[in-house]
Amino acid sequence: MQWYGNRIVRAAIQRKAVFYLDKIIMSGMTFYGYHGVLPQERELGQQFVVDVELKLNLRLAGESDDPDKTVSYADVYEVVRQVVTGAPSKLIETVAESITGKLLQQFAVQQVLVRVKKPAAPVPGQFSYMAVEIVRSQAEAVGGQ
Repeated sequence: MQWYGNRIVRAAIQRKAVFYLDKIIMSGMTFYGYHGVLPQERELGQQFVVDVELKLNLRLAGESDDPDKTVSYADVYEVVRQVVTGAPSKLIETVAESITGKLLQQFAVQQVLVRVKKPAAPVPGQFSYMAVEIVRSQAEAVGGQ
């Protein structure tokens, strides 16, 4: 019975390792795009606000003060800009998936969180924004899940 308990502890430690990764946080990136289900959204366009969190180990970058040991904020920004200002999608879910996929392919990160906000969503009522938030990991990208 003791062995079983240790196995559970080891498994829990391995799972928690992902949660203790460092983060690069890029918040409030604002772009004009033509995403939406309604024809007027795709014709007139609107503002989209994107937040990105990249989980990775930043220890080497922090200890060495070497920009080559981290992820370039400018390069991440450019990926996000290209997706949001690029080809229109009906759903912001699709925009978020595209951003996430490109970030996982192009940068050495373990996990990516992308939040796409639509402040002027064509929904009656008062609100700050409508949004989707997705989290994807390198393991999912490699495994195809």
